[in-house]
Amino acid sequence: MARVSHSRSSDYVPSPYKSAFRLRLEEGGGILLCLLACVLLVALVTYNPNDPSFNTATGQPPTNLLGMTGAVLSDTLLQGIGLAAVLPSLILVAWGWRFLSHRLLGHEAPMVFALRVVALICLLPVAGALLAAIPLLFTALPPIHWPTQAGIGGGIGFSIAQTSLSAGTAAIGPAGGMVIWILGSLLAILLTALCTGLRREEWLTLWRGMMVLVHLPGQLGMRFVRYYASRKPQTAEVSGPLGGYASGEETTYAKGSGGSAHSLFQDDEDEEDIPVSTRAGNAAPAAYAPEPEESAPAQTTAPVREEPAAASGLTLEPAPSPPPAQGRNGLLGRLFTGKDAATSGSPAKAAKTSSAPTRKGGWELPPLELLKPAPARTQHGPSEEDLTKTARQLEQVLCDYGVQGTIVGMSAGPVVTLYELEPAAGIRSARVIGLADDVARSLSVLSVRIATVPGRNVIGIEVPNKKRETVYLSELLNQPDWREDPAHLSLALGKDIEGEPVFSDLARMPHLLVAGTTGSGKSVGVNAMILSLLYRLSPDECRLIMIDPKVLELSIYDGIPHLLTPVVTEPPKAVNALKWVVREMDRRYRTMAHLQVRNIAGYNARAAEARADGEVVVRRVQTGFDPETGNPVFEEQSVTLDPMPYIVVIIDEVADLMMTAGKEIDACVQRLAQKARAAGIHVVMATQRPSVDVITGTIKANFPTRISFQVISKFDSRTILGEQGAEQLLGQGDMLFMQGGGRITRVHGPFVADNEVEQVVNFLKEQGEPIYDDDVLSEPVEEAPASSGKSGGGDNGESDMYDEAVAIVTREGKASTSFVQRHLSIGYNRAAKLIEQMEREGIISRADHVGRRKVLTGPNREE
Repeated sequence: MARVSHSRSSDYVPSPYKSAFRLRLEEGGGILLCLLACVLLVALVTYNPNDPSFNTATGQPPTNLLGMTGAVLSDTLLQGIGLAAVLPSLILVAWGWRFLSHRLLGHEAPMVFALRVVALICLLPVAGALLAAIPLLFTALPPIHWPTQAGIGGGIGFSIAQTSLSAGTAAIGPAGGMVIWILGSLLAILLTALCTGLRREEWLTLWRGMMVLVHLPGQLGMRFVRYYASRKPQTAEVSGPLGGYASGEETTYAKGSGGSAHSLFQDDEDEEDIPVSTRAGNAAPAAYAPEPEESAPAQTTAPVREEPAAASGLTLEPAPSPPPAQGRNGLLGRLFTGKDAATSGSPAKAAKTSSAPTRKGGWELPPLELLKPAPARTQHGPSEEDLTKTARQLEQVLCDYGVQGTIVGMSAGPVVTLYELEPAAGIRSARVIGLADDVARSLSVLSVRIATVPGRNVIGIEVPNKKRETVYLSELLNQPDWREDPAHLSLALGKDIEGEPVFSDLARMPHLLVAGTTGSGKSVGVNAMILSLLYRLSPDECRLIMIDPKVLELSIYDGIPHLLTPVVTEPPKAVNALKWVVREMDRRYRTMAHLQVRNIAGYNARAAEARADGEVVVRRVQTGFDPETGNPVFEEQSVTLDPMPYIVVIIDEVADLMMTAGKEIDACVQRLAQKARAAGIHVVMATQRPSVDVITGTIKANFPTRISFQVISKFDSRTILGEQGAEQLLGQGDMLFMQGGGRITRVHGPFVADNEVEQVVNFLKEQGEPIYDDDVLSEPVEEAPASSGKSGGGDNGESDMYDEAVAIVTREGKASTSFVQRHLSIGYNRAAKLIEQMEREGIISRADHVGRRKVLTGPNREE
């Protein structure tokens, strides 16, 4: 009964009010911790060794601002650990910041919080010992009289330092003390990072604040000097059509007349850029002009609007161009990265390769200079302030919809930013995922994708960046990961959410299904995949068959030496090409079986070894039967050891082919998807209509690797990926990459312009003409029907087919119409006629009551 009353009473307070109260409570706790740190710091600053304490017995009243409590507390800390007593105040400020940023220590596991407290307790004596060791190690320093009798590190710190330095000197030698001090410094840094719990970006923000405080006194002093110097009267030459200006006489202006307070704290750079005549006439506009941004170069003109000057008839002198401001991406970028931040993010200056093109055999691979280089970027993704602001806004939006949780991580990429939400207990993932459209509307963005993160107790919320960065193919192909990748068919897909390049091996996929609506970047993505192959493999290593029923997308590649046939645009020829690929797959499997290898890599290695050693590989083939004994006759034939290139079949729009020859296309694609991997044949199919009549169950089951660009509805997304989410993409190359096993990764595809493709194609065409295979587009030879009137007669094709059927039946010991039909890939009627002929010639018996036939020994076929 009490439980029911409790639930009813808790329903009186809506969830948004609960969350708002919790946030305000956290902020109040953070302010309280910061105030406590300030109180402790005041007690230390106003310390007086003559105040009454445990070490001083006096009847005088304490001079400490906190009274007797402050005197005793400050004396205990300073006498014990010296100047390290300031550390508790700094740690409390760090904890207060965690509360104010809504990353509470209470959200952590109790063991982690206890570990931070223990780290703080251990940090104090370690820091005191490090300070106390400075006078012991650096004896050349002049003696300093510290306000405490125990010295800079306190009594505890001095005892620990003396013992540790003595032990280090005895164990190592004269340098042992310095080694101990360095190790202790590393331990202090580790304990400080552990007890504060600050992230890397927060440490950077703290460092920037410290740099501002260091430079603030000097800047204020210089501005005071400039301010008082500017109070002297200055002259300005003015001329104009009005009043005194027309006579050209000199007019005197007071520098501070435009507002002395603002002139005192005006930016030095802006004040230096303004000429005397301009500052005199337009003091107020110059004071309130916007300052240039930190990372952008300073303006070449002074921040004074030209319209008022023109109206007054003032003559403005051109301002000198100041050097670009370094800002946080200049000086601080070099401090934390060890190199100039202006060039550290430039892909063109990272891991440069030789400008000379790479040669493979007699072919020359295209150089990267044919592709558009990526521009230098000074900053990748949003700033830390924008990320934190969006994270707090995202928490508030979810709280308004009754979803409590905390943003525990952020990853900024070139296009979107991933926010990791740790939901409160009892929040279902489906409830959060269903709020994607509402969250996008509340954040005023185009779309938001929400999905669970596999293996972690967080939900990923992908929010588009305000400024989208373009991914270029040249920066991907210039990465060491792509150049050093041992995979033969490596494809450059783009960059993930964190901005890392994404490469995938087509041979491991082993086939790829691509879908996306018009304008989603599907065709550009296919072009990037094709160029990845052209930049990696020569025509001797990879041959392409391109099928383009739309006659627009792949026709630009017509004439490159990698093609096995001209770009196919007619559906009947496309069916013939796929049937030829199936026959080529079967031929390759027979050839690999003769060499007893399992895949194309093993065949090429075995063939290269045989060619190098001059070995002749032969195979044993049955050519018939001995007419006297009836035993089979075998002959040995030599096997050609020509290298097998990879064959990649690219179908740009499979929907048109399915409309005209759906059954034949489906059958060919099914056979290729099931068996062609080991033969080095791979299929890439693309469509802009991912419906169930185009992507059939057979195709979907044999294409585990799929890419979905932006689609129209969630039903199309479920057709291609098995789940929704592709309808929430941003277009222009934004994709979802599903690898084998159902793992989905968001990737931003590279942009490839048409002129870049033309340059690469022209470069390849200049090296030679393509060598086409006429059999690819030719009609497959159909088996002629069995001739009537002669049981064993017929042409040579009929005789060969009959001999092959007899060989299969006698070898396997089985005889049935379906058995012969399946092994010879012929029609049912023809297989039945072959069975009847073998029965008449006594090779097999008549069918019994269950339809079984016995294989009789010694076939007696008349020639």
